[in-house]
Amino acid sequence: MNTIADVMTRDPVAVRPRETVQRAAQLMDELNVGCLPVCEDWQVRGIVTDRDITVRATAAGLDPGSTEVAAVMSEGVRCCSQRQSPAEVLRQMAAVQIRRLPVIDDAGRLVGIVSLGDLAARLPAGVEEALRQISTPAAPDRAAA
Repeated sequence: MNTIADVMTRDPVAVRPRETVQRAAQLMDELNVGCLPVCEDWQVRGIVTDRDITVRATAAGLDPGSTEVAAVMSEGVRCCSQRQSPAEVLRQMAAVQIRRLPVIDDAGRLVGIVSLGDLAARLPAGVEEALRQISTPAAPDRAAA
């Protein structure tokens, strides 16, 4: 196991920014995943998570059948290179408290996705600390309640 390419899930299903939130949710359900990369021509434009759908669409009263993924996705998503080492990617995930990263090739095309679980299964040393950092809860915004 030298690179993330050895650990990642290859050929992940992605959605386009113009697909509906409903379609994204259906795909997540069918695939039993909590997020989908959002791509145009295999270039990562964002990521949509089950939480994005819940908070940015459902809680906001948007119609999932007509709301586009682009309206609720997270943009400026971090990616990792398929050439990076698993330890380096684990540090990157811990530093910004994220559990999944799209994996791109040298041309910037989506080729995989790697999760903390993928790394934990193959890189036991250091996973505990990364998991602790990633799992540190943010203080809830009670002002909104």
